[in-house]
Amino acid sequence: MIKTVRRFFLFSLALSCLTSTALSIDVHAAEKDSTRPAVGDTAKDFELATPAGKQVKLSDQLKKGPVVLLVLRGYPEYQCPVCTRQVGQFIANAAKLKEAKASVVMVYPGAAQDLEKRAEEFIRDQSLPENFYFLVDPDYKFTNAYHLRWDAKRETAYPSTFVIDTDGKIKFAKISMTHRGRADVKDVLQALSE
Repeated sequence: MIKTVRRFFLFSLALSCLTSTALSIDVHAAEKDSTRPAVGDTAKDFELATPAGKQVKLSDQLKKGPVVLLVLRGYPEYQCPVCTRQVGQFIANAAKLKEAKASVVMVYPGAAQDLEKRAEEFIRDQSLPENFYFLVDPDYKFTNAYHLRWDAKRETAYPSTFVIDTDGKIKFAKISMTHRGRADVKDVLQALSE
């Protein structure tokens, strides 16, 4: 009986320590959240390249119309099937996005080594419409600047979607803290119409 009570006490103590550690991690994560882009913020300008080396700059795209910015997971040791579905959904709605005068800028982050090769694998079976840009983010420079780095084993970036108006202001933002929970193209089209 005493051993059972002692084990229960030790188990409860260990669980309490783990819970308080988890809560302190959540508080730290919440503090970081305030630095991530949000609705009403001005989007930081950036310039990244396609896997083929063509440079694309956010401010140049904004001169043409609003920008839908999709931050993908890159290659966390595999091609993300949820990213593949999300990109497919946006490509399937390319005509509606073009009608809204929007360009879609997709960012594929990762370590510089083999990033272009992995990016080409990801997009190989996709035919990108003229208003879509698929860019690589070697060594997470963009991802870190936007505070979207998911720095855990087999992770790269928090999957995120932003609608940036021509004045550079973010009018829609969805940052998923999991692999799922991505922005739906319907929500993006709604934000573009407002």
